[in-house]
Amino acid sequence: MKAITTKVQPGPKKPKSSFWPTFLQQKYLYMMAIPFVLWAFVFSYLPLWGWTMAFQKYKPGKSFFEQKWVGFQYFRELFQDEQFFNALRNTLAMSIMGLLAGFIIPIIFAVLLNELRLQVLKRFVQTVSYLPHFVSWVVAAGIITKMLSTDNGAVNDLLLSLHIISEPIQFMAKGHLFWGIVTASDVWKETGWNTIIYLAAISGIGPELYEAAKVDGASRLQQVRNITLPGIRTTVVILLIMSIGHLISIGFEKQFLLGNNLVRDYSQTLDLYALNYGLGMGRFSFGTAINIFNSVVSVILLFVANGIFKKITKESII
Repeated sequence: MKAITTKVQPGPKKPKSSFWPTFLQQKYLYMMAIPFVLWAFVFSYLPLWGWTMAFQKYKPGKSFFEQKWVGFQYFRELFQDEQFFNALRNTLAMSIMGLLAGFIIPIIFAVLLNELRLQVLKRFVQTVSYLPHFVSWVVAAGIITKMLSTDNGAVNDLLLSLHIISEPIQFMAKGHLFWGIVTASDVWKETGWNTIIYLAAISGIGPELYEAAKVDGASRLQQVRNITLPGIRTTVVILLIMSIGHLISIGFEKQFLLGNNLVRDYSQTLDLYALNYGLGMGRFSFGTAINIFNSVVSVILLFVANGIFKKITKESII
């Protein structure tokens, strides 16, 4: 008897993935990305070479090979300076307050704007709300200082007319009020601009969801809670993660322009500390060490926040 043999047919070959066929097919997209890649490399990655200054006793005018290497000397000085911890406290306090207020208020404002049925009023309110974003902090600081002034300041005059206070308050001279003033100023200036992102996300929600909810008898508040807010969850989470990544890098413009010697202990942030005790005193290596600390902590916060939200909400930016 002849043995019966079965011939196994080979399965279909998997197409080999190659970069070059994809590149040739999408060459125009890659060409469009080249300017942005070059911009990021020149302005974001190439300056990282300057971080070497933090490990040198940097002297302007000398070449890289003529500089004296001192290791972690400036980092040790940084962590032994009381002013550093004071600046870190102020930075974290204003960052957390700004994160909470500057994150929650734009969402509420976007939802309220979306619920307006009169389109003319909606456009007017939206335009007026984001105009302060285009005002420089120099002008904004002057407006805020004048409004809080004891000499015909709008805030003091209002409080006096309502008999809430009996004499004008020197807002700009009280350190314990400075964090709140900065946070309120930032909310006034940026709320309208940040609202645009959430309004764009809300506009992407299908109108048929709202129509189905109306048919089921859902109120407008129930539609917001069950349709609007879940519909913008991805946008909210991504922006929150990015905001946490910038938690320790809040800049110094607001604090520099609104602060004074009377509130110095509450107005000095890490960036302002680097400006005053680094560049201002010609200590370039010390200032670079402060900025390295800011960058490293920001990267750590970004990855930690991304990991936490990825595990809890399944949403992440990486």
